Amino acid sequence: MKRIAIFPGSFDPFTNGHLDVVQRGAALFDEIVIAIGNNSNKKRAWEVEEMEGIIAGVFKDQPNISVQSYKGLTADFARQVGAQFLLRGLRNTTDFEYENTIAQANRHVNKDLETVFLITSPHLAAISSTIIREIHSYGGNVDDFIPFRLSETSNNNSSRTL
Repeated sequence: MKRIAIFPGSFDPFTNGHLDVVQRGAALFDEIVIAIGNNSNKKRAWEVEEMEGIIAGVFKDQPNISVQSYKGLTADFARQVGAQFLLRGLRNTTDFEYENTIAQANRHVNKDLETVFLITSPHLAAISSTIIREIHSYGGNVDDFIPFRLSETSNNNSSRTL
């Protein structure tokens, strides 16, 4: 049986920390589905469809990694794509507390779903989408924190807030 994991998140934007978790997870699983949650109550800097295309471009040469957006519960989406594992990255103990609660809830909804945590590589632990959006909103260069260049995105404009 194929070992399929989903790596869920809003990925607004997808960071080098996310990239690190996916690349390391690819050594553990046969297939990884990067699952972009679509929360209609959240104002996004990038539309889900745009980020889906950007992330797919990052992994274009890795056929065992795909990108899909979804609505609803993550545990239900995992069942829909046949994933037995939920892959999550941990930067610190605060992340663990939050992720542990979510893992328990997901397991309640889908008893066949096992959450696997990977500790973020130390040099990437300070990176978060929130910080990247903040830096960019004040005109700072965020290219060192993301695995793509803003100039390569389809709707790039310099006044846009990540």
